Amino acid sequence: MPRRLGQHFLIRDSILERLALAACGGHTPRVIEIGPGRGALTRHLLPRTDELHALELDAAFVSYLQDKFAAEPKLRVHAADVLATDLTQWGPAVLAGNLPYYITSPIIERFLALDRRFPAAVFLMQWEVAQRILAEPGSRDYGYLTVAARLVCDIELVCKVPPEAFRPPPKVDSAALRFVRRQEIPSGLPELMRFVSRCFAHKRKTLRNNLRPYYGARADRLQEGRLRAEQLSIPEFIRLHAQLDSAEGKL
Repeated sequence: MPRRLGQHFLIRDSILERLALAACGGHTPRVIEIGPGRGALTRHLLPRTDELHALELDAAFVSYLQDKFAAEPKLRVHAADVLATDLTQWGPAVLAGNLPYYITSPIIERFLALDRRFPAAVFLMQWEVAQRILAEPGSRDYGYLTVAARLVCDIELVCKVPPEAFRPPPKVDSAALRFVRRQEIPSGLPELMRFVSRCFAHKRKTLRNNLRPYYGARADRLQEGRLRAEQLSIPEFIRLHAQLDSAEGKL
């Protein structure tokens, strides 16, 4: 079958097994797999779960999966776009998938917006995106996605994956990350996320310049106003948002 929708299919069993283990451990009741394609990861997830929902956008792959796993009662194949699907409809689950490069960030943000019924996810992505998520304050890769992900999850690198582990091989390295939802998440998370997004609106601008349209002269008086967003730690974002949000006269 031809490659579709920009996907590169992971074929190395040792890495597929590492992804399934990272997602499910020895066993997990329910898994939602994003973009199963030809079912390589699906095959490794099935022994580790009671119920696997595979969301596949491409009709040809939907038919292929239905035929390939016709005798597997645990698997439900859905012809669906993950970004337009209610992921809560089947109940609590962990998420897993080899994400198409062009929609990696929206899918991660979709997972972050879910609640505690979705405690973990393992996603395979372009190494460049993984570097952004794992970045530390002060580095050039540190940005909105870094902070958004860390506000919600503890994140670990499962493995780095070379191009030759895929068919067809991509031109860049990939990486699998495991996201584990934190027990304690800051209150007012949507507003905090919006604030972080404003801080990074123009990455080379100072916080003062990025926040002035929303907080007026109070942005000019910020002690941290001369800094850029990439220089702030996550606790500093939380503190700064609380400081500005609690002040009177917010624009």
